[in-house]
Amino acid sequence: MSETLKNAMANSTPAPVMVAGIAIIATRCLSVLMLANELGYDEMANFVHRSAQAWDSTLIFIASQLIFLFELRCAFTLLRGSNRGRWGYVMAQIIVLGYMLMASVGWIYPEIFSIPGETNAQIIHHTLMQKVPDALVLLLLFVPASSRAFFRAR
Repeated sequence: MSETLKNAMANSTPAPVMVAGIAIIATRCLSVLMLANELGYDEMANFVHRSAQAWDSTLIFIASQLIFLFELRCAFTLLRGSNRGRWGYVMAQIIVLGYMLMASVGWIYPEIFSIPGETNAQIIHHTLMQKVPDALVLLLLFVPASSRAFFRAR
């Protein structure tokens, strides 16, 4: 086998990492498109307008946009083999899950991105169900031996 082919095989991104990176990009972009389609132009403008009414709502809205962009950046960097992208995505998920749970239960105001429910158990269950795809992505990044070796080698 030629040396060039060996280097190409050694530097190729493993399938679980490739699937995880593409899944992050696809789920984030599709969720924005689906939300825009569901709300329509007038409701999207109304949402942005309501978010800009108070400084705390504006701060949460801007933070959500920054997290969205940060998650996309993490996806692209982990596809290139950066361990920082993998751990950055973990940190983003912890922050998002923490905020969603606290806002939904009523511990943090404003509750821009809260999940409705009658009891705290229902809210927590629904929130965790929404995070199952992200948990599966994290499993793809941390569990398979090929993923661990890929990030360890870099």
